[in-house]
Amino acid sequence: MQQFYKFLKLIIPFSIVLFSLQYYSTTAFFQNTIFFYSTWSIYVFHLVLTLLSYVFLIFVNKTFPDKTGFAFMGISLIKMMAAIVFLIPLLQSDLKSKIPDVSAFFIPYFLYLFFETFFAIRLINKQ
Repeated sequence: MQQFYKFLKLIIPFSIVLFSLQYYSTTAFFQNTIFFYSTWSIYVFHLVLTLLSYVFLIFVNKTFPDKTGFAFMGISLIKMMAAIVFLIPLLQSDLKSKIPDVSAFFIPYFLYLFFETFFAIRLINKQ
């Protein structure tokens, strides 16, 4: 549980800073653009998915330490599928340009993925 608290102490400020930067940039630079998803819904999605996947990785590491890397790859695949399901309403919408919305979603997606990968590698290397 100590590993989760360390992760939580870093992911919460990371999320707040990223949310603030994206919220500021979307309101300052994209005033004429109407986004399909709000910034907070994107970050709630990413934060919840990242926390659940890391809890799962900790569980796998405690019970089957040699399978943690495979679990990380599997949970990453599930997260990718969840991202596509999350974006289906956007993709089916009648918006002219979907690029700002997709960018607003995938930039934090990859930053969260990098953050989670860093902690997963630390978890695997502790063995």
